[in-house]
Amino acid sequence: MSGNNPFTSLFGRSPFKPIQEHMRTVNQSVVEVGTLFEALCAGDRETLKATQQKIFKLESEADTIKNQLRAHLPKSLFMPVDRRDLLEVLDLQDSIADTAQDIAGLLVERDMQVMPGMAEPLMALVRRNIDASALATKIIERLDELVETGFRGPESDAVIQMVDQLNKIETDTDRMGLELARSLFLHEDEMKPVSVMMWYDLISMIGNLADYSEKVGNRLRLMLAR
Repeated sequence: MSGNNPFTSLFGRSPFKPIQEHMRTVNQSVVEVGTLFEALCAGDRETLKATQQKIFKLESEADTIKNQLRAHLPKSLFMPVDRRDLLEVLDLQDSIADTAQDIAGLLVERDMQVMPGMAEPLMALVRRNIDASALATKIIERLDELVETGFRGPESDAVIQMVDQLNKIETDTDRMGLELARSLFLHEDEMKPVSVMMWYDLISMIGNLADYSEKVGNRLRLMLAR
C-alpha cells in the first residue's frame, strides 16, 4: 500500500504540495516583517520581540518542510520538471525566509532608530517587498495547473504575465530602496557611523525579499521555456 510510502504521505495527491506549503510558510514570515516594522516605527519593543519569535518559528517550520522534501524527493519524477529545478526553487524560497529571519534578528538585537521623515518611505518599501513575496506565492500555487497543461497554453501565458508583474515590483523596490538610502544622507550628521552602516545593510536586506521572490518567478519562467 502507498500509505507506507513516505514520499506519498509527504506529497499527497500533488507532487508540488510541499513546495507550495513551503512557499506559503515563507510568505507568512514576510507578512510578519510588515508587523515588525510597524512596531519599530511605533517604538513598540514588546511587539517587536513577539513578532521576531513568530518569524523565527515560521523560518523553522519552513526548514522542516525543506528538509523533508530534500530527503524524500526521488531522483527522477514522471513529470516535465527536472528534480534540480524543484530543488533550486526550494532554495530560492528558503532564502526569502532566511532574509526575513535576519531582518528580525537585527531589529531586536540592535536598537534601530527611525529618523524623522523615514517612517513613511520605509513602510512603503516594506509593503512593496511583501507584494513581491505574495505574488511569488501565487505563481508557485499555479504549479499544479502548469503540469496539467504540459507547461503550455493559456495557463503558461498567465504565469509568464505574473512573472513580468513580479519583475516590475522588484524594480519598484530597487527604486524605493535607493530613495530611502538617499534620505539617510540628510541625517548622517545626527547618527553614529555604525548606525548609518546598519541602516544601509537593513535597507539592502529588505530589498532582498523582493530580489529572491523575483528569482523564484524567473526560475519558473525558465522551466516554462524548456
